[in-house]
Amino acid sequence: MTNKLDSASQESGEGVRLQKVLSQAGLGSRRACEFLIERRRVTVNGEIVREQGTRVNPESDVIHVDGERVPTKADNLVLVLNKPLGVLTTMSDDQGRPCVGDYVHDSRIRVFHVGRLDAETEGLLLLTNDGELANRLTHPSYSVDKTYIATVKEISNQEVQALTSGIELEDGPAVANKARVLSRAKNAAMVEIVIHEGRNRIVRRMFEAVGAPVTALVRTRIGPIHLGQQRPGTIRKLSGPELRSLYTAAGL
Repeated sequence: MTNKLDSASQESGEGVRLQKVLSQAGLGSRRACEFLIERRRVTVNGEIVREQGTRVNPESDVIHVDGERVPTKADNLVLVLNKPLGVLTTMSDDQGRPCVGDYVHDSRIRVFHVGRLDAETEGLLLLTNDGELANRLTHPSYSVDKTYIATVKEISNQEVQALTSGIELEDGPAVANKARVLSRAKNAAMVEIVIHEGRNRIVRRMFEAVGAPVTALVRTRIGPIHLGQQRPGTIRKLSGPELRSLYTAAGL
């Protein structure tokens, strides 16, 4: 990755015109992208772009518009799967059990899952071929929120508060960024919990530690990406504003 615009490349005409790269990334027509450049809203490798003739390398240059990362690598792919109950988070299984790889076996680009959901947990799972994005989304130091809705038989307000105060688990302390009861019914309560970590079964273990074992668990959001009305077992490709917001949340 370069740290500044390469003036030699500019003079020799190497690379692709910036407005074309922005347009192909979904920022609008080339004229609309020229307007963004005119308004000094575009940076390349940390420098404000001031000339319309600027050329860039989409495979290596880091481009932002209004502080939001614009992914430009041609082969980068990010998919959102609503993982059904009982599906293993592996790309293949030698015992023939249903797994995440079954949903992308015909993709021309090889992807891998970002983190894991255990077989009993449903919901949002990202798949990508971008290793740096995957690392930043899973490493707690980058503070990317993961939101879950847990169903438990019962839970007190004090036990909910304990989730955000911090719990000592066998592999170290764990703390939720947020936790709140969404609803209560006879023999069931739904709790939304937000964490940064991705340790094995950490959400289930946190609830067990406060005395409220989970009976059902769904991940609904990773950073700015949420399931919405996406049905279980379906997969979709991220693009446009959603994709840019995910890269920005990961600090890329």
